[in-house]
Amino acid sequence: MNFDGFDLVVIGSGFFGTTIAERAARELGLTVAVIDKRTHFGGNSYSEINQETGIEVHPYGTHIFHTNSEEVWTYINKFTEFTDYRHRVFTVHGERVFSMPINLHTISSFFGRHFTPDEARALVAREMAADSIGEPANLEEKAIKSIGRPLYEAFIRGYTMKQWQTDPKQLPASIIGRLPVRFTFDDRYFFDRYEGMPRDGYGAIFRNMLSNPKISLMLGVDFFDIRHLIPSKTLVIYTGAIDRYYDYQFGELGWRTVDLEWEVANTPDFQGTSVMNYADADIPFTRIHEFRHLHPERPFDGQKTIIAREFSRFAKAGDEPYYPIATPQDRDLYERYVALTAQEPNVIFGGRLGTYRYLDMHQAIGAALKCFDTQVAPRFTTGKPLSI
Repeated sequence: MNFDGFDLVVIGSGFFGTTIAERAARELGLTVAVIDKRTHFGGNSYSEINQETGIEVHPYGTHIFHTNSEEVWTYINKFTEFTDYRHRVFTVHGERVFSMPINLHTISSFFGRHFTPDEARALVAREMAADSIGEPANLEEKAIKSIGRPLYEAFIRGYTMKQWQTDPKQLPASIIGRLPVRFTFDDRYFFDRYEGMPRDGYGAIFRNMLSNPKISLMLGVDFFDIRHLIPSKTLVIYTGAIDRYYDYQFGELGWRTVDLEWEVANTPDFQGTSVMNYADADIPFTRIHEFRHLHPERPFDGQKTIIAREFSRFAKAGDEPYYPIATPQDRDLYERYVALTAQEPNVIFGGRLGTYRYLDMHQAIGAALKCFDTQVAPRFTTGKPLSI
């Protein structure tokens, strides 16, 4: 394996790495090697057809594209058309189904009567004040101060316990922001200006982005097995875990992961929607994905559907990291690793793992476009050194 002929080496083929590779090849005419240790491109956004059902599935959990960024939307539409899919999420509590996030329909259904927006606001305000919580000392107190105890107990407590494997009283308040409550009947999950599903799937997006002949894709290749083969002056875009890059010399950053339990069900429709949450603590999984509902525009006459039950837990060695835990200790540890990057004049750390922060797809693309414009392009057009 020879990297002498490449201008740029990108480690990881998720949206951050693939966007920079595509821009570098198209806009600057650079030769780019994209390396991924997985046997597929696309990172956690990858999708593929399940052969038994013919349904396109998301192996790493449901991904919905949404953004308020005109720049990101214009860019991604170069590689796909989008459907008009609008994501809606429901949750099961006590064998009843409610729409989420909490909205006027949720409140009316839960309390068993019709509420006007003003009545619902007054009700939630009374419930918030009932516990007389000052500065919240933990997640539970912060949630109750945001939405009141009844809604917290029904929709947040059990779900949070399953997500974190910890009683919410033992979790820091900083884990959550203010919980949203919508005093309208609008039950869309996202309020972004643009939303939809790629008409031909996420796999097709990545194939189109990587189709430039100046891009060489190398799958099933671990960067740490071949890093010594990359010339020291070649620019590297590294989207792997930053602590792994430095061989965990200060310790490992904390992550949460998910396990997906797959089932082909002998019914054409298992739950009637793409994502159903399960709020109660006695149900071990957090939600069920049913992927056929992500593309209602596609003809479907099968007698089977495919679902995935999602379980959340702390990541261990070898697990796929999904969500940074980002305790104060984690943040301090991350900053120690960032300090080491000053010694890497030819490496850019990016993406979810490289920057230790959760990035939705549109955020990864936006960050990559900015990185290309401010770091990569100036490096090759003016010789400007990387900024740390």
